[in-house]
Amino acid sequence: MTKPGAPTLRFFGAAGSVTGSCFMIESGDCRILVDCGMFQGSKTERELNYRPFPFRPEEIEAVILTHGHIDHSGLLPKLYKAGYSGPVYATPPTIDLCSVMLPDSGHIQESEVEQLNRRNRHRGRDAVEPIYTAKEAVETLTLFRSVEISTWQVVAPGMRFRFWNAGHMLGSASVELEVAANGKTKRILFSGDIGPAHKLLQFDPTGPADIDWLVCESTYGDTDREDSTVDGRRKALRAIVLAARHPNGALLIPSFAVERTQELIADFQWLFENGEVPPCPVIIDSPLAMKASRIFLDYAPELEEGELLARGMRARNIRFTETAEQSKALDLMKGFHIVIAASGMCDAGRIRHRLKNWLWRDEGTVLLVGYQAEGTLGRILQSGAPMVRIQGEEIKVRAAIRSLDLYSGHADGPELAAWVKARMPVRNAVFLVHGETESLAGMKARLGDFIAGDRIYIPHLDSVFALEDVEARDMSDVAPPPRIELSRPGHRDWHNDYQSLMLDLQEQLKQASDDRARSAVIRRIRRALVE
Repeated sequence: MTKPGAPTLRFFGAAGSVTGSCFMIESGDCRILVDCGMFQGSKTERELNYRPFPFRPEEIEAVILTHGHIDHSGLLPKLYKAGYSGPVYATPPTIDLCSVMLPDSGHIQESEVEQLNRRNRHRGRDAVEPIYTAKEAVETLTLFRSVEISTWQVVAPGMRFRFWNAGHMLGSASVELEVAANGKTKRILFSGDIGPAHKLLQFDPTGPADIDWLVCESTYGDTDREDSTVDGRRKALRAIVLAARHPNGALLIPSFAVERTQELIADFQWLFENGEVPPCPVIIDSPLAMKASRIFLDYAPELEEGELLARGMRARNIRFTETAEQSKALDLMKGFHIVIAASGMCDAGRIRHRLKNWLWRDEGTVLLVGYQAEGTLGRILQSGAPMVRIQGEEIKVRAAIRSLDLYSGHADGPELAAWVKARMPVRNAVFLVHGETESLAGMKARLGDFIAGDRIYIPHLDSVFALEDVEARDMSDVAPPPRIELSRPGHRDWHNDYQSLMLDLQEQLKQASDDRARSAVIRRIRRALVE
């Protein structure tokens, strides 16, 4: 039996996958959330964004936000729209970044739904509504409350927290939460996203030791990066730029608009200043990145290499596009140039338009500089697909596809294990989240060197645990069923398989010798459908 009064911990996102971060702590009548992020990745996961929350938003006392990335903050406007009116606690830089990121996300929802409804009208289907609008996102910002790093904040009766620097991006934090229950105070640490040791603009992550429970990200739990120093990263970037430098070519870099883009600006400026790469146009094709970069400049004195970023922002050959017309004009540019555009996983934003223009050209190069979740266009390209579908169009992949993982905002396996070890003792248990299957297994194996395996849990979506005095009791058997199949989060889904099948079928028909052979291919498929 579960001990009466034991706090419970629920995993409403980032469980078995890397997006949709959302955790609920319930103690007595108090319920708070840590993060309220948007699901990305496969279409099956993204559809969760449109479903009702698996809890009553009006019953939530408060939200603690680890950082501004959309997979951690992106459903806050939906929460507000559904009736939540409590505070959203965040660091000052996170609030500043959310002030541009959340309205931008709302604008994307409106734009994509407008395009979808146009297609739905032609197909005779019902219209759909955006998850939230830009206006609703702006209204959500009134809920934000600023909390400085290391300052204790009472969040609900019997609960208080403080932030620790997570080193992941501007304003990112881990959350140390104290919960009073049954006459005892328990300490729960939520890692948030932990930054790597050689992050260009952020200082190394910190955190408290001697805690009871740890909820730890595992994005790169199975990965050991080589040469992850600043010099090693710049050397690798230089080599890719020089290899891509075709007289009529372009280097496309899908990138998150916040933090990753600013790091790239700083590194390109360093390469240009030191004569490592001949100067060339670098275009940041993202209004959000432009707004975010201005916020970074406000905090430049507090950043490592902040002055280098400021020089890059002032450089003549590094510029931003703002309007749609300026963005479209990039497809007409002559001479070698570099375009940095969102989104980082190629599933939204202006990068899709640039990819449609360049993927089929031998002169193009695509450089993936961040994590590509399973089911995203970025992962499909990274896996070597010969053809892809973008906005309903089939595109042959002739451009060179390169990956440079050294820009990741996440610590690798050894760095994560070292960060956890510095938090010891962890008295009760560790929950591994924010990772795909292989990463979670790799992280559990690493921690097994100094934490007993039966105290390391890998929750699935919608898991529920009672945080008892000496153990975590899995209560999933008495909880509502998970919203999607347990095998789905973090994996390719049937939408990915369907698109792959259509591309394979087209290729088979194209390679057939004549119409008779093409008809034979179609007949075989029809027979398979009947069986």
